[in-house]
Amino acid sequence: MAERIIVRLGDPILRERSKVVSSVTSNTEKVLNDMAQTIYADKGRAGLSAIQIGIAKQLIVMDCGDGLVELINPVLLEKSGEQEGPEACLSIPGVVGLVKRAEYVKVQTLNRAGGTVILEAEDFLARCIQHEMDHLEGILFIDYVNELYSAKTGKKLKPQDANPILMQQKRIIR
Repeated sequence: MAERIIVRLGDPILRERSKVVSSVTSNTEKVLNDMAQTIYADKGRAGLSAIQIGIAKQLIVMDCGDGLVELINPVLLEKSGEQEGPEACLSIPGVVGLVKRAEYVKVQTLNRAGGTVILEAEDFLARCIQHEMDHLEGILFIDYVNELYSAKTGKKLKPQDANPILMQQKRIIR
């Protein structure tokens, strides 16, 4: 296992759509292992999509406090409710935005054995799943916000600090 370098905002790969994993191979497992190593390398890391390490495949790893969750080719089956809360991204360090998401999600995914698994999630895990699945479509949390805040202080960023980031938005119509 190896910690991977995280791709930063401005790299065009973050806006690409990830491709379906045709079969779970030893290489797929190595990438998943490396992704897990990467999120556990620093405190406060909740999730990572393969696109964030430069691999345009539908792979996600997360640990939102209850252990490692791996998603391979996830498909959103159902969502309901609404929550609004702070989100950050390893590819956009130092900033936070308030994002509205579904409170509950139901996702179909594959496990390492290639079997189909149904995962139901609420609250923070549901938020993480939606955030990481957005990465698979080239969508970033900044695409949903009008304001950004400092991750360190919680204070609203001044326009001269926020605008260079917000100028890279891909506006999402909900």
